Amino acid sequence: MDDKKVVNLENQRDTFNSKFGFILACVGSAVGMGNIWLFPYRVGQFGGFAFLIPYWIWVILLGFSGVIGEMAFGRAMQSGPLGACKKAMERRGKKHGDLIGLIPVIGSLGIAIGYAVVVGWIIRFLVGSLTGAMISAPDSGAYFGQIAGPFGSLPWHIIGLILTFIVMNAGISEGIEKVNKVMMPLFFALFLILAVRVAFLPGSQAGYEFMFNADWSALGNPKVWIYALGQAFFSLSLAGSGTVVYGSYLKKDVDVISSAKYIAIFDTIAAMIASLVILPAVFAFGMDPSAGPPLMFITMPEIFKQMPGGGLFAIIFFIAVFFAGITSLVNLFETPIEALQSRFNFSRFKAVATIAAIAIGVGVFIESGDTIGVWMDFVSIYIIPLGAIVAAVMFYWVCGKGFATEQIQIGREKTVWPWIEPLGKYVLCGVSIFVYIAGILLGGIG
Repeated sequence: MDDKKVVNLENQRDTFNSKFGFILACVGSAVGMGNIWLFPYRVGQFGGFAFLIPYWIWVILLGFSGVIGEMAFGRAMQSGPLGACKKAMERRGKKHGDLIGLIPVIGSLGIAIGYAVVVGWIIRFLVGSLTGAMISAPDSGAYFGQIAGPFGSLPWHIIGLILTFIVMNAGISEGIEKVNKVMMPLFFALFLILAVRVAFLPGSQAGYEFMFNADWSALGNPKVWIYALGQAFFSLSLAGSGTVVYGSYLKKDVDVISSAKYIAIFDTIAAMIASLVILPAVFAFGMDPSAGPPLMFITMPEIFKQMPGGGLFAIIFFIAVFFAGITSLVNLFETPIEALQSRFNFSRFKAVATIAAIAIGVGVFIESGDTIGVWMDFVSIYIIPLGAIVAAVMFYWVCGKGFATEQIQIGREKTVWPWIEPLGKYVLCGVSIFVYIAGILLGGIG
């Protein structure tokens, strides 16, 4: 047995084999339904191209504080949020940090349980695209309604969970990393194909105008900045959970600043490409560019029905969306799985099986479209931002002065900027608290 295997067995901790694999895994966690069914609508709703200005500003600020901080926090503590918070508090001579770390773990599990229902819908629509049942359905709304009813997508929901947990049981390097190395490049390639096809649709020009015509007066509207912040915050997966866990599997020679830069860039590109597919297509056929599940499961199927070769492009679309859904779901479930491994010394298989049982046991009762909406809203408004606050405060404040800078410097040849720790302490923590309060007052901003 070689030295590397001995070390892994002693630490019982898998790692990403490469920086590229780590970046793609983080991109996979970030690229999800928010990029596809919400970002295009927000762009059109809040000033077109003008909305992108505050969005990019927030992405840069949060990327250089939140994404970097969560990665470095996980790597420094060699643990997910449960163990990381415990070790952070111990640095101050305090106990029970793991109880605080439960907040992001619960948030990640809660979102994953709900997200798995949506992935089940995606699988059902992908199968419907392959068989032609979705295209031949006379009413897309009724077709979706049957699936989104109580226990309406149970077999597809279970299939989605089985596929997810098969990947996760294989581990970090052999499961999560390898799957993301395949699915993420294909996601971008498939959406680029769709974007080119949509560009040739008669009337698609109106969609580009909706997206790129800038209403600069919108920049004076505080709501534009608030919703741009929410979009950036949730799109970058700031929750004190998944990015912390993935960071804990990161090797010491990886530059987290460089990694965060690429994650922010590719996540933004994904959102832009999705917009270039959805908005021109919606306007070409005179549809409503509304946000949320109806856009993807009612509006887009209606478009594919009317589009020449729509059956083929429906397959391409739902394969790409499936890739985005699975890679995000894997990241969300990894947090509670890692917590069981580190806290209770569960084997990988036992931890995966336990979380699978919980996901199925709870998930089947929230399959109704109305129930899942309430579930997801509650977790995303009240728990997810709180998890981000926990991670930010622990890393930038509780661990002590200079700790964050020291950990961010690991794996980087150039000296870390002196302002990066104050950025995390004051901007990230302040913004995360604002997101939490604004989300409660406005009923969600991401």
